[in-house]
Amino acid sequence: MAGNPRNGRPYRRLTAWLRAQRLPCWLCGHNIGYDLDARHPLSFTLDHEVPLSRGGSLLDKANARAAHRRCNSSKGNRSAPSPQAAPQRASRRW
Repeated sequence: MAGNPRNGRPYRRLTAWLRAQRLPCWLCGHNIGYDLDARHPLSFTLDHEVPLSRGGSLLDKANARAAHRRCNSSKGNRSAPSPQAAPQRASRRW
């Protein structure tokens, strides 16, 4: 039985490569606490721009992004965030 591909050397190498770049979170734009415990909500996680469940590649550098654990969890399996304008309320002023 095959093991979890995220425990393999290629995935760990990709994670180390991304961590060494010290990039801000690609979802919220704030700095990531690279020295925080892995369980901390503001710690580094590797996120995939195109989720694996939607056909994204696990080991593709072009699909790998640095994210906070909290931001990555809240994104779920949705694709890249799209900026949405605030809904406009109808004005009653004439």
